[in-house]
Amino acid sequence: MVKTMGFPGRYDQGPGALQELGRVLADMGRSRPVVLCDEFVAEHLWPDVARALQAHGVEATPIVFPGECTRSAIAQLSEQAQPLAADTVVALGGGKTIDTAKGLSVSLGVPIIVCPTIASSDAPTSRLIVLYDESHKVVGVEYLKMNPSAVIVDTQVIAQAPARFFAAGIGDAISKKFEAHQCHAADGNNSFGTPALHTALMLTDMVFETLMQYGVAAYQAVCRNEVNDDVERVVEGTVLISGVGFESGGLSLSHALVRGLTSIPTMAAMLHGELVAFGTLVQMAVEERPLAEIRRVAHLLQAVKLPVTLAELGQTQPLSAAELDTLVGATLSAAYAKNMQPALTYERLVRGLAAADQLGAGLKSTKPAAV
Repeated sequence: MVKTMGFPGRYDQGPGALQELGRVLADMGRSRPVVLCDEFVAEHLWPDVARALQAHGVEATPIVFPGECTRSAIAQLSEQAQPLAADTVVALGGGKTIDTAKGLSVSLGVPIIVCPTIASSDAPTSRLIVLYDESHKVVGVEYLKMNPSAVIVDTQVIAQAPARFFAAGIGDAISKKFEAHQCHAADGNNSFGTPALHTALMLTDMVFETLMQYGVAAYQAVCRNEVNDDVERVVEGTVLISGVGFESGGLSLSHALVRGLTSIPTMAAMLHGELVAFGTLVQMAVEERPLAEIRRVAHLLQAVKLPVTLAELGQTQPLSAAELDTLVGATLSAAYAKNMQPALTYERLVRGLAAADQLGAGLKSTKPAAV
């Protein structure tokens, strides 16, 4: 059977990488970019980026991301951008800005360059476009025809952002080893609709080991707004390696659970990586992995201030029977939920949720251990 992997056309990472955006556009033969960014980025970062582009003879037009990646937002932005005759879309911002820019590039029929300003997820390298409704609930996934033409990751910018976003990137990436291997065991397909190549599975293993070895030190450096080798390694892991690994390896319960968790209003506004972090503990519990192995991952999450209980996700009261039914039903309806071996059931998921929450609550009363 044919197996497929996907990669961005180009990947640049390091302090000051955004200064090279004009050169990258020139290398691609593009000169009329439209740049999507939120209001904060437009005010604080865009002026420097605009000057860097002007130095390469590129005049770009910025448009403002409205705050949520919805179909209606993409349609409105497309109508706004159509008269500009752009030949490229540049995404300058976080995950939802990036996904919205991907939708815009599809609508306009032009390539996309992704410039993440936070390392909160591995969205930058992938074809996936995660769509939400106005209440922050996940409602679907669409795709670019090809992976982004270029991804430019300025680690100096990443390190200046709140450390919570950096930690969310760790939470999003830590699941990929478990998800890809479960998808493979269940004969599931990756986002290209094929089984995974072993290269993809090896990449997810590499992400896990990178985060376990360098994650805490990198998080501490970002808390000081510093860039060092630990930060560079973790950003490479959470953005590039995790992105290629999940898209080409496949997803499973940890990401299916995002659909369920966001169906409960108290948890819908949490960062994607925060939801996936807790989802990883749930998946490990459902898999009945050794307690010591689950605790090792939980200690890493705790050390970088990621949620390890439902209460830390905002659900401070026990889930009602109706809420639990909604959460589990939404999770099981997600396509990724079928990528479990043995097949996931309502009862196993309920037990896994309770076990993960109980384990996390136990950690809260103890001193964090070394990971």
